[in-house]
Amino acid sequence: MKVLWLLDELALPFDRVDAGGAFGHTRDADYLAMNPNATVPTLVMPHGYTLWESHAILRYLCRTQPGGNLFYPEAPEARADAERWMDWTLAALNDPMRVVFWTLVRTPEAERDMAACEAARAAAERLWRIAEAQLQGRDHIAGPFGLADMAMGGFLHRWYALPIRRPELPRLRAWYERLLARPPYAKHVAVPLS
Repeated sequence: MKVLWLLDELALPFDRVDAGGAFGHTRDADYLAMNPNATVPTLVMPHGYTLWESHAILRYLCRTQPGGNLFYPEAPEARADAERWMDWTLAALNDPMRVVFWTLVRTPEAERDMAACEAARAAAERLWRIAEAQLQGRDHIAGPFGLADMAMGGFLHRWYALPIRRPELPRLRAWYERLLARPPYAKHVAVPLS
């Protein structure tokens, strides 16, 4: 999602090959040769360079493609702020949001561990409150719109799309609305959960 979002923001042409989940193919020999983790996404550049891990792909595209500097600042402190929130997304937010998503979207109802789901929801709420505080006096999570927003945007959509109890977090909701107004976000990220 986030890689497609950035590709669209940069207006870069790309060929999308669906893999993973219901599409399969990640265990095929040719895919494993590109990405031994058998995960998505995997980027294959026209000159043959292959890269996996979504945040590495985002950073690479911003460093190598025209306009990328608009989303990934050059100034050391501004870049560190963006990277901090990108890393926080994977190190902190990913786990509880993954549990809630998998429980409510991909696990048959009879097999759901709702106690674990609620514990994960509460952990995610605590983290979203940190983001809510960060958004005080700003429109985006780390300065101008950029990679930090893209890193968190998918989780933000899930937070508002999942059938869960959520507190009122007005700055978080306003940030979500700003992201929804971006056509690439609406097209690639704010999609039905599956």
